[in-house]
Amino acid sequence: MASVLIIDDDKGFCYTLTHVIEPMGHGVTCVHTLKEGLQKTVSGHFDVVFLDVMLPDGNGLDLLPKIHAVSSRPEVIIITSRGDPDGAELAIRNGAWDYVQKPCPIKEIMLPLIRAVQYREEKKVKKFPAALKRENIIGNSPQMKACMDLLAQAAGSDAAVLITGETGTGKESFALAIHKNSR
Repeated sequence: MASVLIIDDDKGFCYTLTHVIEPMGHGVTCVHTLKEGLQKTVSGHFDVVFLDVMLPDGNGLDLLPKIHAVSSRPEVIIITSRGDPDGAELAIRNGAWDYVQKPCPIKEIMLPLIRAVQYREEKKVKKFPAALKRENIIGNSPQMKACMDLLAQAAGSDAAVLITGETGTGKESFALAIHKNSR
C-alpha cells in the first residue's frame, strides 16, 4: 500500500482521483495550495505526489526541489491543465516522474502511479552494498546520499550509464566508483 498526496486546487479532480486510487489499496491525502502541500510533504511520508502546476499561491514546479529534499523522496507526477512542452521538459529535468495533461482518461493518470509505486517497491527490495568504495567522493548531504543510491543502483546493473554534469563536478570519480563497485 502506497501513500499518495494530491496537491491540486481543483476539488472535483481531487475527489475523482481519490475515489480511483483508494480502491487500489493506497492511502490518499488531498491539499489545495503549495503551502499546505509543502507542510504535508515535510510532516508525512508519501510515496507518490500528484502536483498541479497552476495553484492559487504559485507554480507547482517551484515545489519540486523541496519535495525531493524530504527524507521519503516521493516520486512526483505533474498534472496540469496547461500543456506546455517547455514546462514538461523542465519538470522531467527537475526530477518529476511523469507529466500528465488534464483533462485526460483516468487510465493515463493511473499508469504513471502504478509504475511509480512498482519502482519504489523494487527499490526497497534491491540490496545495495553495505559500504560503497567511494574514493574521491566526499559529503553526506541528502543530495549526495541520493547520488550514492544512484551509484549503487548503476553498479548493480548491467545497463550502460551516462553521467552528465558541469566541469569539475566529479563525473570521472563517479564513473570510477561505479566501476569499482560493479561485478
